[in-house]
Formats: sequence, structure tokens, C-alpha cells
Amino acid sequence: MEFVMQLIDITLATIKDVIPIAAIIFGFQLFVIRRPIPNVKRVVIGFAYVIVGLALFLLGLDKALFPIGRLMAEQLTNPEFISQWSDSLPDALHWMDYYWVFLFAFMIGASTTIAEPSLIAVAIKANEVSGGAIGVWGLRIAVALGVAVGISLGTWRIVTGYPIHWFIIAGYIVVVIQTVWAPKMIVPLAYDSGGVTTSTVTVPLVAALGLGLAETVPGRSALIDGFGLIAFASLFPMITVMGYAQITEWLAKRDAKLRETADA
Repeated sequence: MEFVMQLIDITLATIKDVIPIAAIIFGFQLFVIRRPIPNVKRVVIGFAYVIVGLALFLLGLDKALFPIGRLMAEQLTNPEFISQWSDSLPDALHWMDYYWVFLFAFMIGASTTIAEPSLIAVAIKANEVSGGAIGVWGLRIAVALGVAVGISLGTWRIVTGYPIHWFIIAGYIVVVIQTVWAPKMIVPLAYDSGGVTTSTVTVPLVAALGLGLAETVPGRSALIDGFGLIAFASLFPMITVMGYAQITEWLAKRDAKLRETADA
């Protein structure tokens, strides 16, 4: 019964959130464009699917994804677990003793990004618009690698307690430098790739991991140190996507020179 009541509450809240979106779309269509809504029945059914899907998704976050992310962080940072894999005593742990946390962060970052629906959509569109020059899997893997590295570095920052702004400033300096030298075609896509990672699959697990880690590592604040992993997940894909394009361009130029040398 409690489950049903919670689902009803979330569904009603979702309807309130969707109503303004529907009002703007229908309002512009009817009063600004002044044309009837095509396929009204299909549109209404689509909005109903969105409401049901969002409600079930939010309920799933509350019941499964957030708890399991927090639980994994608590288990991986348990001093007794860490001491089984290191020579340090439970009350004298070093940041290097948390290597299972960093490995888990890397793997969960890569796997959730590969499964991210928004990234799949962007990769498919980029492949279509570029005429196949941008590979779907190449872009997805480049973004997933960036998220994996970013979240691993973010968890290391939480464990060590270094200020987050050092990493973010340094990261964006690298992005600005890469923007100058990267192929112009890839720069806007790289910037968008950082945004699509902060979506339905990645954010819940990453946020839960950061909060759970900050709550279990001694001397860390859940409010100050628990948040910020999403910033790493958004920043590093820009670096890896532009790096992927730069490496691809360099290899293409090298192959062209080798062919010219062979022909000569």
C-alpha cells in the first residue's frame, strides 16, 4: 500500500511538472503559429507515456539507484574491507588504500555513460550530420572514457580532501587550449558531449556515490565534499572528445604523408 501511495504522489508531482511544458508547446502552436496540432491523439498518448515513464523512473531512483550507490560507497570505504586489501591499519588509512573505490568509480562511470540514452541520441545525430565522419561508437567510447576518468579523479579528490576548484579551473584551462587546436567540426559536439552525460542514468548513481563516499570517509562533509562529481563527469568528456578528434586527425595526416612518400 505504501508503494502504491508513493507512486501516486510521484505521478501527481510529475503531472504538475509536465503541465507547463505542454502549455508552452500547445500555446505556441495554437496562438503564435496559429495552426492545429497535428496528430493530437498521438501527442496526448505520448505525453501520457512520458508521465508514466518519469514517475516510474523517479520511483526507481528512490527505491534502487540512490540506495545502491550509497551502499556501494559505504561498503568500499569500510575500514575493515580496506584493511583486508592493504597493509594499513583501519584507523591509519592512506588515499592509496582506496584503490577499489577509484576502480569502481571508473567502471561505473564508463558503463553508465555507454548506456546513457541522451548520449546515444547525440552520437546517432552527429553520425548522420557528419556523413559518417564521426563514428557512433567512437564518440560514445570517448565520452565514456572522459566520464570514467573524471569520476575516478573526483572520488580521489573526496578521499584526499583537496579543494574542488583547483581541478575544475585546471580542467577548463585544458579545454580552452584544446579548443584552439582541435578540429573546428568537433568543438561544439565536444561541449555538448559534456552536457549529455548529466542525464537519467549517470546522475543518480554518481550523486549517490559522491554522497556515500563523503559520509563514510573520515573528516569529509556530505554537503561540501559529497557534491561535485557531476562537474567532473561534465568536464572531462570535453577533453577526451576533442582529444579523440585530434588523434584521429593526426593519424589521418600521418597516413596521407606515408602514402605520398610511397608514391614518390
